[in-house]
Amino acid sequence: MAMLPVVAYVRVSTGSQEASGLGLEAQRDYIERAAAQEGWDVVAWHSEAVSGSVAPQDRSAFTRALATGLPIVVAKLDRLSRDVEHIAGLMKRVQFKVATMPQADNFQLHLFAALAEQERAFISQRTKDALKALQHRADSGCVESQQKIERRSSGLVKARATKVEMGLHTATPPKVDAHREAILPHVQACLYTGCNTLASLASCLNQKGQKTSRGGEWNPTTVRRLMLALSLTFS
Repeated sequence: MAMLPVVAYVRVSTGSQEASGLGLEAQRDYIERAAAQEGWDVVAWHSEAVSGSVAPQDRSAFTRALATGLPIVVAKLDRLSRDVEHIAGLMKRVQFKVATMPQADNFQLHLFAALAEQERAFISQRTKDALKALQHRADSGCVESQQKIERRSSGLVKARATKVEMGLHTATPPKVDAHREAILPHVQACLYTGCNTLASLASCLNQKGQKTSRGGEWNPTTVRRLMLALSLTFS
């Protein structure tokens, strides 16, 4: 049986996964096992550490994998993207395989992505509701709830400090800091109105007439850098 040439793409989010390398090892193992069983010939590996919120076409390693024109293999669907819109768009441009679901066709992968996105939305809403209820109890004088909020706030501060130590946030000139402070309300307004991708946020800022610190138009890459600097994420 002829082997199917493919390229492998592995991704970890920036942070502890990148530092340990364990995430990449596990993904490589998944892909190698599936390749042996399915007759895939992995001719190249493309690896990077980037947030899953970044659209695949805005990632350097994925762009190189896409340029080969060969089917792309990922260990799990969320390594490609957690956004069903991203996945649906990619299906029109390239064939891809998922090591944990090697027999799944495009329809099945699309359905799985939609269900996973819906579940994440449910989890996010449940978390927000739980935090709101916790805050209400704390405001009502519940000492235990107040302690939980204090521990959570302390944990968030420590997590942000860890990111700084790992170099995700670097020192910037005062002019750039002032620009970020000025544009923060506009970013928050765009997020509030429903922007949930780098491209949509860039479009929103451009429509508002906001410029980058260099006076240019916003694009997904510059928006990603801004969100990292401001410690913002899509909810």
